[in-house]
Amino acid sequence: MLPDIQHAIRLQILDDRVTALTKEILGLPKHIAEIEKKLEGHQRRLELDKAALAGNLRDRKRLEGEIQTHDQKISKLKGQMMEAKNNEQYRAFQHEIEFSTQEIKKAEDRILELMGESEPLDKNVKAAEASLAIERQQVEAEKATARQRTAADQQEIDTLKAERATIVAEMTPSVASNYDRIRKGRAGVAVAEAVAGRCGRCNIVLRPQFFQDLKKGETIMTCESCSRILYYNPARTVEDLGGSSQQPAKSPGSKRAGSKGADSEGIRRINMSGPSGGTRVNMSAGTGVDSDA
Repeated sequence: MLPDIQHAIRLQILDDRVTALTKEILGLPKHIAEIEKKLEGHQRRLELDKAALAGNLRDRKRLEGEIQTHDQKISKLKGQMMEAKNNEQYRAFQHEIEFSTQEIKKAEDRILELMGESEPLDKNVKAAEASLAIERQQVEAEKATARQRTAADQQEIDTLKAERATIVAEMTPSVASNYDRIRKGRAGVAVAEAVAGRCGRCNIVLRPQFFQDLKKGETIMTCESCSRILYYNPARTVEDLGGSSQQPAKSPGSKRAGSKGADSEGIRRINMSGPSGGTRVNMSAGTGVDSDA
């Protein structure tokens, strides 16, 4: 593979990482704004519950004041009723007392309703205050984490850019310029691998002769469809890494030149002698190839 191709592939890896880190840095303020907005919503809800609870208490105090006023009025009317000079005045005082008594009953009933409403409101306020305190701590923690992550991402970006500058300096200027041009016009991807006779990005089928020339790796070639720089990465086999593990066997009629020659053919021989040290007998253990060869 040409050095410029290797450099272009490395540039693509670096640029992809820089793009991802930059996107993360830009996304962190948005994330913080979202959780702060959520926190503000909970704060407003708490303020509404507090306002409702305060209104409830005001209404109860107002009604209690009205009850006290009606009680005073009833006491006064009862005194005046004792001084009534005729039945008409007596009935008038009695009517006003009944009216005030009914108003007191209405106020007391409403106070009971308000007391029932205030209990869940009070619980909601206390629960919301506790939850909000925890949420504030979480938001502050996320802000701190976001600041640390931004700093770490920026530091990594600086390191990647320094490495990128070193690589660009080692590339042929025209190749580096072409890489940048293609990358800008192709959604940030300037290099593509040719796989199974197709461009790995646009998936267009490459012409047979074009693909064969690409396999040779003698020149920089670009996809005829998407114009990305193409490279071919041949599959690696065991033979490529360590050589063949099996030696070709000799013909059955060939002459064996000794135990060393037999070993090279993958044949294992066992020499056995009798108890008296007499004639040795050669026994073949088979003609299979040793799996460790």
